[in-house]
Amino acid sequence: MSKYLFLLIVCIGLFTQCVPPSEEKAMGVHLDFTNPTYQDIYDLKDRGQTDSLLYYFKNKDATLRYMAVIAFASIKDNAAIDSLAYMLADPEEEVRIAAAYALGQIGDKKAESLLLNAFDRGDTIGISKNVNAAIMEAIGKCGTKKMLQALATISTYRLTDTTLLEGQAWGIYRFGLRDTISVEGTAKMMDFATSAKFPTSVRFIAANYLSRIKKIDFENSDSLLAPALAREEDYRIRMCQAIALGKTKTERAANALLLQYNVERDYRVKCNILRALGNFEYEKVKTTVYNALSDPNLAVATVAAEFFVSHGVPTEASTYWEIAKQPGRKWQVAMTMYAAASKYLPYGFEETRKYLNWEIKRRYENATSPYEKAAALKALGQYGWNYRYIRDAAYPSEYVVVRTASVEALANIAKMPNFTSFFGGGVNARRELAECFQDAISTGDVGMMAVAAEVLRDSTAKFKSVFDSVSVFENALKKLRLPQEIETYIEVKKTLDYFKGEKYVATKPNFTHKIDWKIITDFKPGSTVVIKTKKGNITLDLLHDQAPGTVSNFMELIKDKYYNGKNFHRVVPNFVAQGGCPRGDGYGGPNYAIRSELPYFHYDREGYVGMASAGNNTESAQFFITHSPAPHLDGNYTIFAKVIEGMDVVHKIEVGDLMEEVTLVEPKS
Repeated sequence: MSKYLFLLIVCIGLFTQCVPPSEEKAMGVHLDFTNPTYQDIYDLKDRGQTDSLLYYFKNKDATLRYMAVIAFASIKDNAAIDSLAYMLADPEEEVRIAAAYALGQIGDKKAESLLLNAFDRGDTIGISKNVNAAIMEAIGKCGTKKMLQALATISTYRLTDTTLLEGQAWGIYRFGLRDTISVEGTAKMMDFATSAKFPTSVRFIAANYLSRIKKIDFENSDSLLAPALAREEDYRIRMCQAIALGKTKTERAANALLLQYNVERDYRVKCNILRALGNFEYEKVKTTVYNALSDPNLAVATVAAEFFVSHGVPTEASTYWEIAKQPGRKWQVAMTMYAAASKYLPYGFEETRKYLNWEIKRRYENATSPYEKAAALKALGQYGWNYRYIRDAAYPSEYVVVRTASVEALANIAKMPNFTSFFGGGVNARRELAECFQDAISTGDVGMMAVAAEVLRDSTAKFKSVFDSVSVFENALKKLRLPQEIETYIEVKKTLDYFKGEKYVATKPNFTHKIDWKIITDFKPGSTVVIKTKKGNITLDLLHDQAPGTVSNFMELIKDKYYNGKNFHRVVPNFVAQGGCPRGDGYGGPNYAIRSELPYFHYDREGYVGMASAGNNTESAQFFITHSPAPHLDGNYTIFAKVIEGMDVVHKIEVGDLMEEVTLVEPKS
């Protein structure tokens, strides 16, 4: 069936000659990182020694060829494109798949014709289906819009050609993540996502496309999405269908979402339905959202509160305030409703505003949790004239989390759409806020610095008009420690280049942390990691054969008791719970960085454990656990473990919850 793809491509003139196949017999790929030779070649990848890796492309050992090839999926060096193209004709299927994936990861349009060359147009019995699927997905990461057209119009795959249909869907999805879409591509994905006849795996990919990709035309799509949502059994697909249905903005869509919410049992789908309801008339959906504020699931209640911050109305600001004050509300919900009240309270209600501000300030001052204090600052940041209080009260705070949150609150004020009219011209307020952000950068506090740098280069905030010196950024860069503070370094450097009118060039972290292979060699099969929390234990299966460097580092940190007492500093409902920052605000870590490890994996299930990252090769200690699938993270965030017990605990984790103890549990002999 795949020969039709090439017939389509011939029509648009995108062929080059086919790479001749090798006559060498396939030997199979067998990863075993207790093998010193395999460790040596992996060290080459870890150090980025690409010339030495290329040498292994001609090795007789298929495993070494595979390891050398897949290394470039993490390194992403476009100088290797031609060499990787040669490996698309390797006799070993896993090597060919790795080569296709690596070319896609590099993302250079030069790879498109090379990938097309390697597509097995003569495969009519599915021998090359896995490679062909990988090629289609890779083309989605590097191809031109003409190629999207060819990919989207394939209609010859049978319903039993699951792998090829997946490849086609992944390819269109990857194009979409690059903001490259077409009418035909969207139509294909709509058919995939709403027709029960297609395999679940294909519907999942297509539904993610409809949910995440921007600028899609959803006209008349409600007639397909509404019944599909009602009959879908897989929560992963319902989650995405709900968001997509919301984008149609029709009466039928609103009714279908409200009906589904009433019968829905999966909290993740309920969260997405609440988010989707933001596309509709407030009066029609508000009752459902108000009721959701009392949902026993904190994630659902929090998302409901966030709805009112994003879509509230001035006439109900007092209602938001009353709800915020109700006894028994979790602080996450209460402070978010305070934020809604603060944002929408009409400007003429001066006396009411004084009482509201006083109340939020008391909540800030009396809160014992730094995360609750941070939420109070966010609420105060919904009203512009609070900026002086936020600066004076929170900049000197003993809590790192609060100091970072104070700058975030000021950033929210600086980005107010009505900034100029609110502040009566805004020149003085903008100048004073610029001084606040300059002070934040001068503190040396990396969290404050990063947030301040980011907002100063926001073109909508117009700080160039009141900020005439770049010395504060230059001095800050000199004081930052690399690679430990690379995330802040990147933000400050971007802002410096913005004010100087120069193009930012990404900073490449140096190699700083050697893999401890003894940890991997001594690893006992069946060993697990247990994260003890007050809500229960979370048990992880370590993927030491897929991400040995990350697993080695993780186990080293566990041995040093690094994670004991660290908290989950970031919890995004129906996305991730993230922890491991010694500061508690996401801007801290050990004084080294490890390399990204990006084999051909998908975040297609809940409970994957990935490394937090500020860019390629910037990981160190922070990790996250996914609440649900997140395929937009594929190829950029190392997956090094998966939850095998305690997923119910993950879903209950709240921001600030502690990892009381993290231990390695070896199997009993």
